Amino acid sequence: MTTMLELAIEAAVDAGRFLKRSVGKFKQVDRKLGQETNLVTEIDRKAEEMIIGRIRQRYPQHDVLGEEFGAQDLQSEYKWVIDPLDGTTNFTHGLPIFCVSVGLERKGELVLGVVYDPNFDELFTAEKGKGAFLNNRRIRVSTTKKLGESLLVTGFPYDIKSRSDGIVKHFENFLKEGQAVRRLGSAALDLCYVAAGCFDGYWENSLNPWDMAAGVLLVQEAGGWVTDFRGFPTTIYQKPVLATNGVIHEQMIEVLGRGRKQ
Repeated sequence: MTTMLELAIEAAVDAGRFLKRSVGKFKQVDRKLGQETNLVTEIDRKAEEMIIGRIRQRYPQHDVLGEEFGAQDLQSEYKWVIDPLDGTTNFTHGLPIFCVSVGLERKGELVLGVVYDPNFDELFTAEKGKGAFLNNRRIRVSTTKKLGESLLVTGFPYDIKSRSDGIVKHFENFLKEGQAVRRLGSAALDLCYVAAGCFDGYWENSLNPWDMAAGVLLVQEAGGWVTDFRGFPTTIYQKPVLATNGVIHEQMIEVLGRGRKQ
């Protein structure tokens, strides 16, 4: 896996540096079909082309799933799952909270994850069974034991104006039960910060595989737990995700359950 990790790092860092150079320089902002607030620019597309190009050069037989160009299914046991710009809305407003996320599955199991934040030059990396790292320094989830002492983070789906699914109720409940709740606008970074112990827990109702592929592995390799809202095992292809330090996991499940009933 070392060669694949090196490739993922090179691709993520190059794309991330391109994003940082491109802040304020995009020519057009488009809205994805049926999603008025889900933005995409030519910068997203170019960054994904850069990443896929590197992968294709080294591993032309591998499958690729990207946010902008969809799936390239060659029936390989390896699948790269790419978000070239996680936090596009932040990016278009010049808010420096965005990143590049590159995950890799082998036979459906996450085995590698890289997230690069070009604004802080922070590189998060994880390999299955080898731990999680930030700029080559090992990271671990927090040890916070009580939900009332926990700093939490969440995100809202692009179609929140037309649906609820208890989303606002969950937010309200955690505002009351946790120490504080944040909303950064980048699911990949939310998960990285759980892995690094900055956040104690994260929940979100509706994510895509590329939003969380790398981040989920980082949390797991940092000693955290990742499940669905009911505490059952989940995959990156199931939209609701709960990621915590493990200690407050059951407490967050209880609050999420209460929100579904309200």
